[in-house]
Amino acid sequence: MVFSSILFLFYFLAAVLLIYFIVPKSWRNWVLFLSSMLFYAWGEPVYVLLMLFTITLDYACGRLVGRYKQQGDGKRAKRTLVVAMVLNLLLLGFFKYTDFLIGSVNGLFGLSIPLLNLPLPIGISFYTFQTMSYVVDVYRGDTPVQKNFVAFGAYVSLFPQLIAGPIVRYKTIAEQLDDRTETMDQFAYGVRRFMLGLGKKVLLANNIGVLWSTISAMDASTMPVLTAWVGIIAYSFQIYFDFSGYSDMAIGLGKMFGFTFLENFDHPYISTSITEFWNRWHISLSTWFKEYVYIPLGGNRRGLAIQIRNICIVWALTGIWHGASWNFLLWGVYFGILLILEKTFLLKWLKKAPSIVGHVYCYVLVLISWVFFNFESVDAIFGYIGAMFGAGGALLDSQSLYLLTSNLVLLVIAAVGCGTLPMKLTNRLFHRLGDNSAAVTVIENVVLVGLFVLCTAFVADASYNPFLYFRF
Repeated sequence: MVFSSILFLFYFLAAVLLIYFIVPKSWRNWVLFLSSMLFYAWGEPVYVLLMLFTITLDYACGRLVGRYKQQGDGKRAKRTLVVAMVLNLLLLGFFKYTDFLIGSVNGLFGLSIPLLNLPLPIGISFYTFQTMSYVVDVYRGDTPVQKNFVAFGAYVSLFPQLIAGPIVRYKTIAEQLDDRTETMDQFAYGVRRFMLGLGKKVLLANNIGVLWSTISAMDASTMPVLTAWVGIIAYSFQIYFDFSGYSDMAIGLGKMFGFTFLENFDHPYISTSITEFWNRWHISLSTWFKEYVYIPLGGNRRGLAIQIRNICIVWALTGIWHGASWNFLLWGVYFGILLILEKTFLLKWLKKAPSIVGHVYCYVLVLISWVFFNFESVDAIFGYIGAMFGAGGALLDSQSLYLLTSNLVLLVIAAVGCGTLPMKLTNRLFHRLGDNSAAVTVIENVVLVGLFVLCTAFVADASYNPFLYFRF
């Protein structure tokens, strides 16, 4: 089933690319819009109507806001903006948080209100944030009004990044929607970037995810310390290679169609502080909250107390954005507290300390955060954290050593792959060979073909192939 799905995606992509480059340029947004709708319908046929409603709503609101701003009618422009925000958030809240609220009310007051059990529309958190940013930017005057419905629809539904990001703000690709140039160099870069992302996902994230699945299913109350740390380190690699791999694939596909998406990851695990980590991890999300929540609330311009309040709000919302569960709220609050501590005094101390101290401090705290992120139950969260610090009663056992030694090569490869060493070695090799030499071309093509063959073989044989961020 997994293999047939992957094959469908490759056939779909090949067909879309063929049609896209055959038709005249004036039709290419149509190709992207219709193919993206078809792609979404393959996974969520009913919710295509929801996406079309969102596209129509924000297209119309953007047109109205632009018209009112041009007429100097700021009040009506603001009212239209508020209507767009409220409707978008109501739709997102209804599908994503209704059952969470009902369950919380039931638990708090001993009621038995039935849950709706609505399936979550794939990618709704991503495309809702994209459309809201468009209307806000039009209101601010940061981007022109998009008068072409198909171009706007193509932006919202663009299938390379539709279901798991990155969050592409309209103003970053506004000009590209109306006038973009597709070149062979761009296409070749897109293929390389796509294959790199596919390799991250299939060869690294999937394989190391099996180790995490094994350990996370164990009883934390008797889990040795070594097993707990091996498990959460494995999960840290899985979520990084899964999400950054998907982002690489999205950026690569975008390049094939002539779009330049901003980077979403920048080697986050080499960070020396949590502040730096969030400048490197899921950059599109942290930038969105900074520009559309943190700065409008006053940012750091109105004193320390207001800044702390703003950080608390942003990180509570960031946690909730990830899912309708208390563990995500706790995850957001956890990072909010760490960032407040760094803003007030800790960052100054970290800058004076040796860099290795910062690296260890940051990575250990991030590992703990992934426990909050993964387990929905509060008991399971603190049970696993307890196991990491000795609550299980043993430092290690024979199973711990077996899990470590049998996966050591994979863990080392993942650790090296998270850093900048592979990129530095590749750049040095290509520089010695001559950046544009035939040898470089041969090596790149051999690596790409090898990656494709390996990924195909692993996908064909694997039953474990989750995309972790599809649920958001």
